[in-house]
Amino acid sequence: MEAVFQISLESILADLPAFTVIAVWNLFVILFLSKKVYQTSLKKGRSINSSIYFSRKVIHFLAGGLTAMLLPFVAHEPILPAATAFGLALITYLPHKLNRRMYWFQDPENLYDVDFTLSWGLIVFFTWYIDRSFWLGVVPVLFMAYGDGITGIIRNLKYNKRTKAWEGSAGMLVLCIIIGAKMGFAGIFAGIVCTLIERVENIDDNITVPASGLFILLSAHYYFPSLTAPFY
Repeated sequence: MEAVFQISLESILADLPAFTVIAVWNLFVILFLSKKVYQTSLKKGRSINSSIYFSRKVIHFLAGGLTAMLLPFVAHEPILPAATAFGLALITYLPHKLNRRMYWFQDPENLYDVDFTLSWGLIVFFTWYIDRSFWLGVVPVLFMAYGDGITGIIRNLKYNKRTKAWEGSAGMLVLCIIIGAKMGFAGIFAGIVCTLIERVENIDDNITVPASGLFILLSAHYYFPSLTAPFY
């Protein structure tokens, strides 16, 4: 077989060393580093739910977010990035299914951690066929990883629990505007909309935030391309 999904095997093999390292790093963050954050948070007097939330946001930042930021610089195709994400989705789903959850970041009441990895993989994979630089997919993923991540940290520091509050939304707004500037005015607008959508209660913002951001960026890409010119 010379190609997979219109992608040459040579480009996949060229990316293999980098994504072997990235996969190992992601596992280290999920299985070790985030657990240390959970334990440290408990020792400092944080509640169990608060400690879980801090642990989960570390995964957002250092696994999902960092990997996404690296894509435009180290990846030449979307198969290995997506395969890494789907592999991590399986690794996070099975503990839920088998009732052996990774207690330091997994919540028995939802599968949001699984949704995070699935959203990441699907967006990165399909947007590459539209924008080979990866940025079209990376920006909405970063809204989820860093924008939603920072709002959770701010709220958790103040309220010691998972909650919605305008202080966190303000932090997300600033960060999403900075991230969105990579895709011009359309990206900034997408960041503002995603901040408002994150405020909605009782829905999984690991899906709604990147999906909303991607919808706006795709619309601008096809109908108002001048609005996607990056500011840096």
